[in-house]
Amino acid sequence: MSLKATRDAYGEWLKDAGKINKDLVVIDADLSESTKTNVFAKEFPERFFDVGSAEQNLINLSSGLALGGKKVFASSFAIFETGRAWDQIRNIVAHDELNVILVATHAGLSCAADGASHQALEDIALMRVIPNMRVIVPCDAEETKNALDALLSLKGPAYMRLRREKEPIIDKKYKFQIGNAEILSDGSDIALIATGMMVSYSLLAADILKKKGVDASVINVHTIKPLDSQMLCRVAKNTGMLVTVEEHSIYGGLGSAVSEALSECYPVPIHKIGLKDTYGQSARSFEPLLKEYGLTPNQIAESSEKYIKKMKR
Repeated sequence: MSLKATRDAYGEWLKDAGKINKDLVVIDADLSESTKTNVFAKEFPERFFDVGSAEQNLINLSSGLALGGKKVFASSFAIFETGRAWDQIRNIVAHDELNVILVATHAGLSCAADGASHQALEDIALMRVIPNMRVIVPCDAEETKNALDALLSLKGPAYMRLRREKEPIIDKKYKFQIGNAEILSDGSDIALIATGMMVSYSLLAADILKKKGVDASVINVHTIKPLDSQMLCRVAKNTGMLVTVEEHSIYGGLGSAVSEALSECYPVPIHKIGLKDTYGQSARSFEPLLKEYGLTPNQIAESSEKYIKKMKR
């Protein structure tokens, strides 16, 4: 199985896109080696700007360049880009619908060794509540590039959530489109609604459930805003029971978005797997944290199976 980090795909894409689009500029906040914007910086130093550890300035400069006709990709760690600069993102970038794409890396628990202060578990909630803001969470490196292609051709702002670690490249048979959820595995007993790296984990969980006689669908929600409510309603009608899986707080993230949508079209029981009103913590590596918070394939399968039994009582 091929493994690649979404942030590495971002760096490669910037370099390739920069050769074609001369109005593409990249801005970073003192983390270009980690976010991989340094790949673009080496190739196009005249179109790369590093503002230092000043995320508000990152957004202000991005806004000015966008107003000047540039297509701007602004990057930092997710916790800093969405938290420290939320005011500027809301009141300038989104309010004025500027061509600024916020590509944040090291989201979720992927800053394992850096602990709670660096682990963005609220960023989806912060971004999806802002008017005019799209929220994209690609499932792997390949989809990261496809999503960036789509965002490059659209007008207005977006937030893309990437991770630090290498992840499996998923076999996909669909063409990426912003706003479309995709069925990766079709089942009738329950649907696993996942986003980001939890998509590959949910596919593994579905395989585990299948061996236990449970037929599970797996849905990749790569676009959390605008959400594909029509697809989710069809899946809900087919299975009658959903499990959302996210490496994010269950408050305000994917689970909340799905619950809000289905409450208006086809209410069904929804079990939310994610972080439950807690901060992250330090660990030497990423995997122990996933286990700590119930996000491994075995844990997803076990939790889903328990939920099915509970609902059938």
